[in-house]
Amino acid sequence: MMKQETFYRETCLDHGPLAVSHAMPEAQSVAIGIFVDVGSRDEGDAQAGASHALEHMVFKGAGQLDVHQLAERLDDLGGHANAYTSRERTCFHMQVLHESWQEALALLVDMVCSPALPADEWQREREVIYSEMAMVEDSPEDWVMDQHLARLYPGQSLGRPVLGFRETLANLSADDLRAFRDAWYEPGRMLVAAAGRIRHGHFVQALDELLAGRAGSPHRHPLRRKGLRQGGVQLLEREGEQAQMVVSWPGICAASDDRPLAWLANQALGGSMSSRLFREVREKRGLAYGIGSHLSMLSDTGTWSVTCGSDPKRAAECADVIAGVLADFPVSLRDEEIERAKKQLEIQFRMGLDAVEGQMLYLGGRLDEERLASPLQWVEKIRAADHDAVREWAASRLQGHPLWTAAAPQASLNAIGERIRISS
Repeated sequence: MMKQETFYRETCLDHGPLAVSHAMPEAQSVAIGIFVDVGSRDEGDAQAGASHALEHMVFKGAGQLDVHQLAERLDDLGGHANAYTSRERTCFHMQVLHESWQEALALLVDMVCSPALPADEWQREREVIYSEMAMVEDSPEDWVMDQHLARLYPGQSLGRPVLGFRETLANLSADDLRAFRDAWYEPGRMLVAAAGRIRHGHFVQALDELLAGRAGSPHRHPLRRKGLRQGGVQLLEREGEQAQMVVSWPGICAASDDRPLAWLANQALGGSMSSRLFREVREKRGLAYGIGSHLSMLSDTGTWSVTCGSDPKRAAECADVIAGVLADFPVSLRDEEIERAKKQLEIQFRMGLDAVEGQMLYLGGRLDEERLASPLQWVEKIRAADHDAVREWAASRLQGHPLWTAAAPQASLNAIGERIRISS
């Protein structure tokens, strides 16, 4: 076993997984997560939605436990259990009282490594996922983001919804999900993280014993193809009380050295109530309730986006104001705005140190880079960030060719599109 020590400790087990832990001796709980390095971008066209479907099905029985017995065991442990699927990750995690961490770890390992995947449960759970898809379709913000990403990465797995499509799920069987699990859920693609009142040596020993004899045959997987972006203007007719708008530029990848610059620029642009977009769009003009900017970072690419919802009758004006803020932002960004953003980010990082689950999820980022900087190390890098470098980073991104997406009733859509095209 290979070991490395920093603010966290890590051990690469002989069975394949990387065990990573962060000790929080005063905590009353332990959060444990199993991160699998597979997501929706790794699926073939006929598999769209398989990663997310498998995430659901892992809770439908494991080892010798059927779906009801597993649910009872999870409830008996208290705390909470959950999971998520993204474009590059699937994660299963639990938070329990510190005296229960070994039982929680054993249950998680059984769920991920020995899921039952019963066919009758898949028939029912597929209907649940259809309902989840309907929820997305009923949410204007989620729906327009799915359309935006499909246009941003046309014809690529990155542009598909994480949930997949009804037609692909309808053709997936429980055996297909089992084959997908066998192909991708290899020990070498897993990271097991723990944070809270736990000792690394005990954690590694328990995990090593649980995984003994479970190592599978390694599969050769195709390398992820770098996402090819497309700019332009996408206008979508959608009835509703609000017009939704998204605009995206190239961002940064998850392990980029430019993260402090990107975080600061994003915070100043639309990351808080004192940000430029919030003040200009909402506070000064009352054009929107929700307005903000966001960074989405993947292993090889990323986006910097602005999202907004506005009254359709005022959406064209809103688009004009957003475009004006973006055009002026790099050169007009003041020193005091950057210093305020630094303070806000420092508070977020330092307060996050108190959250057991948050620290466990933070450790999952080890899959993206060879060595994790601690939250306090990031605070130091943020404090040291040069103001002109922040402006230069923002300018380098905003001068690119963005993709604008607007969804609104037809009566307002042409006016919105005209404003966007003039601004672009």
